[in-house]
Amino acid sequence: MTGKDEAEFSRLLKAAIAGDERAYADFLHRIAALVRGFVRRKIVQGGVDPEDVVQETLLAIHVKRHTWRPDAPVLPWVYAIARFKLIDAFRRRGRRIEVEIDEIAETFAEPEAETVSDRDINRALDGLPPAQRSVVSSISVDGHSIGETATKLGISETAVRVSLHRGLAAIAKRFGQERFGRQ
Repeated sequence: MTGKDEAEFSRLLKAAIAGDERAYADFLHRIAALVRGFVRRKIVQGGVDPEDVVQETLLAIHVKRHTWRPDAPVLPWVYAIARFKLIDAFRRRGRRIEVEIDEIAETFAEPEAETVSDRDINRALDGLPPAQRSVVSSISVDGHSIGETATKLGISETAVRVSLHRGLAAIAKRFGQERFGRQ
């Protein structure tokens, strides 16, 4: 970027802050191209979508445009926002690495069929109070979500989570004791 470009960006942003919508649209369009290039250079592995970072940066520029000082250069301010949005994206991604499933599919063993019978499931659920049994059955057996279960049973999602946790803990305790010969 040249000093001429910096002066043009400064002029456009000043006009935009003063209410010139055309200048603002031009500013955002031109800045988006710069930010897109910056972000793409910084992302070397997958897991972070460069366009998401560009859009988050543009949104932050829009929301924080009043923080830009007209006597300061625009580009360092823009790149600082872009850098922070990029860091946020990497933090959200965490330390996980995304790999296409086709690349490693042959390394997986064939899944074994589950051998839990209806009798075993009923035996596990029978020792629970009715409210916990309904929650555990809805989520663990029927495959419903916490929200679906809450709606179906007419209770809060928090109550569903508590009942699920307590129910599963009771089942684990009961079967863990039986497994080791204690009752």
